[in-house]
Amino acid sequence: MLEKILVPDIGDYANVAIIEVSVKAGDTIKAEDSMITLETDKASMEIPSPKGGVIKELLVKVGDKVSQGSEILALEVTGDKSTPAAQQQNAPAAAKSPAAPAAPKPAAQPQAARSSAPISLPSQSNVYAGPGVRRYARELGVDLNKVNGSGRKDRIVTTDVQEYVQQTLQGGGGTGIQIPAAPAIDFSQYGSIEKQPLNRIQKISGAFLHRNWISIPHVTQFDEADITELEVFRKGQKDIADQKEVKLTPVVFLMKAIVAGLKQFPKFNSSLAANGEELILKKYFHIGVAVDTPNGLVVPVVRNVDQKGLFELAADLGQISKKARDGKLTAADMQGGCFTISSLGGIGGTAFTPIINAPEIAILGVSKAQMKPIYDGEQFIAKLMLQLSLSYDHAKLMARMRHDLPASW
Repeated sequence: MLEKILVPDIGDYANVAIIEVSVKAGDTIKAEDSMITLETDKASMEIPSPKGGVIKELLVKVGDKVSQGSEILALEVTGDKSTPAAQQQNAPAAAKSPAAPAAPKPAAQPQAARSSAPISLPSQSNVYAGPGVRRYARELGVDLNKVNGSGRKDRIVTTDVQEYVQQTLQGGGGTGIQIPAAPAIDFSQYGSIEKQPLNRIQKISGAFLHRNWISIPHVTQFDEADITELEVFRKGQKDIADQKEVKLTPVVFLMKAIVAGLKQFPKFNSSLAANGEELILKKYFHIGVAVDTPNGLVVPVVRNVDQKGLFELAADLGQISKKARDGKLTAADMQGGCFTISSLGGIGGTAFTPIINAPEIAILGVSKAQMKPIYDGEQFIAKLMLQLSLSYDHAKLMARMRHDLPASW
């Protein structure tokens, strides 16, 4: 029996734009499978099919505007819900074939021509996922047909896509993620240029940061801390610091504060095991400090911060920073970190998004301190406020911390 499927009651909305069409003519769908996605000025909503069957004709397209009662598609109904057997029977031949022969590879094209083409992915019309997840997967070049859903009725959610990306990267093959290369452009056609080869550190750090950015679901929290009294104390220790021939910088105090935070929230001091099944909680406190050198960004590690005083830490930080600038760091100097500080206080700015230094799961970005009027309930008082930007791995950290945080956090 052929039926016209209409837009159901969508409240007071009318002439709502279609932003996504999840099906096409010839598809076999089940009841509750998403057909289209509408977007109002307040939210987006998926319109599920009330019945199962085979789509004979699609009556709408992206950009059309519909209201309650508008026709969406013509459906040859096979029952209220298509059973797996019926779905298998009605599916296109390509879907039933266990292994279709591979198509011959096209002839190699110039790099510029290949990279300028959009990412091409297999049809994902029958995948059960919302518009936000589909858009996120398209941005990463992920084929949702290969992603297992963990949501209700096996719906694919954002964390499923993130876990698929991480597992793929850990496998080393890169299968399923199609990130196009940048096009080769001859910039000399626009004017005079000069070519400077990247050094070894720039090549390594660039690839490392890029991998961390696309494989870790970053969330950055911005806040500020009153360091007025801390700064008075720090400057008051200058004579002692000079006698010890060390520089007592604000970073030293941040290292001690971070250790206190890691002890209070130990899951920040952890890493995910390679098997993806265990969280490794570290009982030591080694803090990495990002150092900008003439050759590029490096992150040497100061060890056992919890066991050292301020002046000892200042000496360690000064020595390892000098080694970094002189290009004399060893591999051991940059391994074993639990948490990283990245300070941009020297160049100003209010906030930024530091990239997590894997396998760590959080990093603190520090911007320049500023004097601000802070209201104490009766009057405004000038306070020295330090701008902080905390990036953390949402998938690994927040899901595990949700039940551990105090109610006031």
